[in-house]
Amino acid sequence: MESKDSHVIEHMEELRSRIIKTLIGFVAFFILSFIFVQDIYELLIKDLEGKLAVLGPSEILWVYMIIAAVCAIAATIPLAAFQVWRFVAPALKPEERKVTFRFIPGLFILFIIGISFGYFVLFPIVLGFLTSLSAGQFEMMFTAEKYFRFMINLILPFGILFEMPLVVMFLTRLGILNPTRLKKSRKISYFALVIVSILITPPDLISDILVIVPLLVLYEVSVQLSNIVYRKRLLREQSAFPVS
Repeated sequence: MESKDSHVIEHMEELRSRIIKTLIGFVAFFILSFIFVQDIYELLIKDLEGKLAVLGPSEILWVYMIIAAVCAIAATIPLAAFQVWRFVAPALKPEERKVTFRFIPGLFILFIIGISFGYFVLFPIVLGFLTSLSAGQFEMMFTAEKYFRFMINLILPFGILFEMPLVVMFLTRLGILNPTRLKKSRKISYFALVIVSILITPPDLISDILVIVPLLVLYEVSVQLSNIVYRKRLLREQSAFPVS
């Protein structure tokens, strides 16, 4: 009993160590991003006509901090994934360690692709739709805080949701998920993705479709990738334990 308790304590201490390392990495990336935050800010508003308004000095600081935080999150993803991998690695076979380690760069790449999709494809369409509603009726003025809050609330979920295929592959590789379970939960998953799409987009059909379709495609891609990984896993198990 004491041995079991000490084993649990060791795992908790290691988990705490991994979390602390991840947080230290986030802080370091945040500081580095904050150094170049003005350049990033100029890049994000280069296509915007006119300048953004601010209602006070604290709003400028808030905008810079939120931009730096998003950049730090993107940079921290590989580090966080590596720490998770190091935590679960002792429970994996040598071949599984190699395979799962290869997922780490993909997490960062898919996050960037998701944010890029939200920023370059969805954000201009949604912003254009909303501004068109005020044409000839209201004088539109953007504040920096409102503008970037709207932008981040729209594009950041895509960075996370685009991780879905790789996360599903990883969990399938570990035996936590399988394609059969994903297929059975397809209706519930579709419903959840539709709700997410409606919540993060304005209430018009075009914007909803632009978000719903990619998310449903991502889910189906995840199912197919899970199926491939699951079959390979079964083949490896059969070759390791051949039927006599």
